[in-house]
Amino acid sequence: MTTPVLALTVGDPVGIGPEITASTLAEFAGSTDHHGIAVGDLVAMRKAVEVLGLDVEVRAVDGWDTEPAGEGVIDVFDIGVLGEDMPQWGTVDGRAGKAALEAIEVATRAAMEQQVAGIVTGPINKEAIWAAGSEHLGHTEMLGELTGVTKQDTMFVVRNDQHGGHHLRIFFATRHMSLRKALDAITVDNQVESIERAYRALQVFGVDEPRLATAAINPHGGENGAFGDEEIEILRPAVERVNEGGKQIAGPIPADSVFHQGLVGRYDGVLSQYHDQGHIAAKTYDFDGTISVTVGLPILRTSVDHGTAFDIAGTGKADHGTMRSAYLAAVDYSPFVEGIREEYLPR
Repeated sequence: MTTPVLALTVGDPVGIGPEITASTLAEFAGSTDHHGIAVGDLVAMRKAVEVLGLDVEVRAVDGWDTEPAGEGVIDVFDIGVLGEDMPQWGTVDGRAGKAALEAIEVATRAAMEQQVAGIVTGPINKEAIWAAGSEHLGHTEMLGELTGVTKQDTMFVVRNDQHGGHHLRIFFATRHMSLRKALDAITVDNQVESIERAYRALQVFGVDEPRLATAAINPHGGENGAFGDEEIEILRPAVERVNEGGKQIAGPIPADSVFHQGLVGRYDGVLSQYHDQGHIAAKTYDFDGTISVTVGLPILRTSVDHGTAFDIAGTGKADHGTMRSAYLAAVDYSPFVEGIREEYLPR
């Protein structure tokens, strides 16, 4: 796909999603090498443009092959859920939740049918989608059902412009569970599986010979058992088992060092052992620039990694930096869409 078309779901229409989507699309409206189309209600996008004071036209489109209109125009695939009756900014509303769900379904269907190169998702509100009848915990579970896959991984992408634009990818051995449960869930077999999936994901997303490191759990990597034995009994045996197959995985490396080493270019990816270990490292370095890629889906999906910010929705104060980064990451990864589909499409 020489000129990738990307579908940007606005998320909850009464959160900051329409504003950050409008700001991003307005910035790149004159681009000729990629075309972003917002997926949501036309009324929400028009109100977002109004509160932002953007000098742009909001154009409704009914297909994905529409030619970009150029500077000063942003395109919206109108899902028509809200009509002209938009709920109040910053409120939990089942109608807004329904609109968010419909946008995700429309964009995902377009990606599965290869009408768009990928999707970029704005923030949703869990209470709102539950009020609309969804039983999903969030985007990832919903996208899994829509694409027919049951196993997905999160890949954070952090760009370090001070080192030639090096991209560090952060993977997670465990995700949404308490720290105590996460530690119990880390076994040799599970660690081997996490390493193998992260290594393969790096290849699918364009790194031919990945340099992957695993983060330690305990301070100083456990100090040979003085501060914990997970490195001795679980992490190191897992790395050794993988390396016996011909790969060169590093680690476990103390967590207070490995993410910095990755950022300066020593590694292409780091396997974080639990949620906050990787999140803190990435977001402390670049909160607005850190974006999330869902690995394991047969479609390209990048996402902001923040919420709906109901407290500032509709004020024009929202920073679109993360949506901008997620959009540009989708542009960067669009050449790998065929490989992503081939690797992860259920058979």
